[in-house]
Amino acid sequence: MGTQDEQAVQRAISSIAQSDPLIKLLQQVRLGRMKPTDAGLRAVTESWLGTYEKALVMDGLTQSRLRRLNPAPRLAVLIDVGVLAGDHPGVESLTAAYDRAVASAPAD
Repeated sequence: MGTQDEQAVQRAISSIAQSDPLIKLLQQVRLGRMKPTDAGLRAVTESWLGTYEKALVMDGLTQSRLRRLNPAPRLAVLIDVGVLAGDHPGVESLTAAYDRAVASAPAD
């Protein structure tokens, strides 16, 4: 894997991680300090969904590199704790954007 290619993945991961609700807020939900429907958590989650979708279209991402950015595991956690519903428009949009990005990205 070339250095420039790896930098594209790292930029995408960094962008996604900056607004990731799993890192800071999900623990609060699990501890009962915050409800899954909390307005602040909802705002962070909505922002994260949009940021994630934008990260998927960064230059330099190939199919295999995009697979490292698969949002499904993180979405599953958010759905499991009740922060998001599986049919939430943002979930559906991000899932569709990911599928489109992988399908249109160059193969490795």
